[in-house]
Amino acid sequence: MTRRDLSVLFPGQGSQALGMLGALAAVHSGVRATFDEASAAIDLDLWALSQDGPEAELNRTMNTQPALLAAGVAVWRAWRAAGGAEPTAMAGHSLGEYTALVCADAISLADATRLVRERGRLMQEAVPEGVGAMAAVLNADLAILTEVCAQVSTDAEPVVPANLNAPGQIVLSGSAAALDRALAVLAERGVKRSIRLPVSVPSHSPLMRGAAERLADYLLQVPIIAPRIPVIHNADVTAHTNADAIRAALTLQLHAPVRWIETIEKLAANGASHALECGPGKVLTGMVKRIAPAIAGQAIGEPAGLRPCGAVGRPGAPGCAVEPRPT
Repeated sequence: MTRRDLSVLFPGQGSQALGMLGALAAVHSGVRATFDEASAAIDLDLWALSQDGPEAELNRTMNTQPALLAAGVAVWRAWRAAGGAEPTAMAGHSLGEYTALVCADAISLADATRLVRERGRLMQEAVPEGVGAMAAVLNADLAILTEVCAQVSTDAEPVVPANLNAPGQIVLSGSAAALDRALAVLAERGVKRSIRLPVSVPSHSPLMRGAAERLADYLLQVPIIAPRIPVIHNADVTAHTNADAIRAALTLQLHAPVRWIETIEKLAANGASHALECGPGKVLTGMVKRIAPAIAGQAIGEPAGLRPCGAVGRPGAPGCAVEPRPT
């Protein structure tokens, strides 16, 4: 059954953690089966990596991306196996967009696992270690951040607002040197709260253009069909049905901002009153609360998330999950 007021969201990098989905796997055998399916596509034991590490290997971009893809798909499958409703729309944050396309039956899990593994490799190789950087800036207006980034950027050393996550939470990405300059200027202008992210890949910045060009070539080899459920894309806040348009959106996403605020606002405008976060953690649930408080968010990466409804509706209502059971 489909719930017209339900949307499903998939997280991106930063949500991974050693032991993720361990509790859910204990009650849903499909979790391990999904990881095994993804692992076979790239000849890498993603379940062992996600449970036992080493953590440094899990956090390597080319490993993180397939691991989180498998995690998101596993939670989605557990939700459906537990009797959960089908949504009328999906969206994913950065990498999560690929997870959404798998769960919407636009790309097979095997093809997507190979795709995001390659995406991660291209991203890692695009910029030498130490050249790129990212930082979350808190309680700053987008217009000010855009102005300052333009002021301190050069062609060789760009920095841009990259992840428009929520009101008061915007991530800057690009050259480490330009980022230093931007944070210094912002501090002079009274914007002093920032958090440097422990990453070396400047995602969603102009420094990813070369990687995006190579990703576009790889995408031509990947079979893509129209999603069965609309997927709102990060870069243009649009749901595409044409395979070439989807490829173009995925390519653009790599070097363009993640327009997450607009994405959630669009889901709300289209009637979403409930949102499920399919994956480890609850980062997106927190963002939804800040962007659209009227949307009730629920993270379902733990067994408790699949018990009768919680924030998703009253127990027994159409589309609510039932108690977890082995699947």
